[in-house]
Amino acid sequence: MVGSPYKHGTTMAQKSLLSPWAANIAPSPTLAVDAKAKALKAEGKDVCGFGAGEPDFDTPGFIKEACAKALQDGQTKYCPAPGLPALRKAVAEKYGRDNNMPGIEPAQVVVSPGGKYSCYLALLSVCGPGDEVIIPAPFWVSYPEMVKLTGATPKIVFAGDEQGFKITPEQLKAAITPQTKLFILNSPSNPTGAIYTPAEIEALVQVAIEADILIMSDEIYEYLLYDGVTHLSPASLGPEAAERVITVAGFSKTFSMTGWRLGTLVAPPAIAKAVASLQSQTSSNATTFAQFGALAALEQPEKAKAAIAEMLAVFDTRRLKLLDGLNAIDSVTCQRAQGAFYLFPNISALGLSADDFASRILEEKLVAVVPGGGFGAEGYMRLSYATSDEVIDKGLVRLTEFCAELAK
Repeated sequence: MVGSPYKHGTTMAQKSLLSPWAANIAPSPTLAVDAKAKALKAEGKDVCGFGAGEPDFDTPGFIKEACAKALQDGQTKYCPAPGLPALRKAVAEKYGRDNNMPGIEPAQVVVSPGGKYSCYLALLSVCGPGDEVIIPAPFWVSYPEMVKLTGATPKIVFAGDEQGFKITPEQLKAAITPQTKLFILNSPSNPTGAIYTPAEIEALVQVAIEADILIMSDEIYEYLLYDGVTHLSPASLGPEAAERVITVAGFSKTFSMTGWRLGTLVAPPAIAKAVASLQSQTSSNATTFAQFGALAALEQPEKAKAAIAEMLAVFDTRRLKLLDGLNAIDSVTCQRAQGAFYLFPNISALGLSADDFASRILEEKLVAVVPGGGFGAEGYMRLSYATSDEVIDKGLVRLTEFCAELAK
């Protein structure tokens, strides 16, 4: 080949166009379902969408006003890679005040372009080829893919609805090998809405301490709690826990700021420093003026609490309505979620794979759900109740009809 950059005339078709990382990554099934539902809506179809993992509320006005003021004040330039100093300080104080983690220094905080990126940087900072990462299933779809992008190997430990979608200390202990580097804990959970009790978290953390492994605690839904349950941050369980736990969270779910792309990470100093360095070479910093909105959310706690309470009251009503409706359908069973804004019903008795169920109900009934396979749980589906009461009412009617037709 004349002018070929490859030796011996090798063409691009004969070489792998994609890197091993890109070739080995799976697209997000949740985003795929949401995109397909939105495309159908754009065609004028009456779609009942239960796929999106974002609140249907607007961002609170006082947060938007702070961001707008920052724009007017010219806060449109680069800021330090780990985040605005004032915001990092406010995040550190928040963890001391709300999560019983006193003594957190601003230098241990990194503000990133989204909670998803916080998770990725956390894993990238400590994991590499030859390492194993234990991921309880059902899991958030991105965890295994992020682990693979570090060169490490995901090790899945399944916990079904018969055990409340929560792994036991015995399961964790049995999964640990000499190659285990880290364990991912997500409570409240996406996709199940399950929340580990303080005693359960203490037991899991003790296993990690004894095995000398790290924990990435994804607490993005920490304020979305129901039935009087409480949230416990693993890093609050003493010095031995604090030196092993990377806590990731953000503003997307709590304040309906999904499009703002603002995540947080709190870690032991050496890990936080590594994360900041990785961010400096990749995204540089989270959007500067958006960070002023997040700062307002932390510096005006009374307004923040009122906004969260208003959203929670609506979510709770929807949660119970959807839960009752799903459990009223023959051959469908659903656990009572106590966190986040998802339900994860078991549909295995209906005789369809989760993928077939999701595909057919979208095509035949215009109902968008996310199949459980992408969460490591075949035979289940995820429904988000971060949608309107009208969609829930209409969607339940269509779900009931579809399941009845399958039974014929």
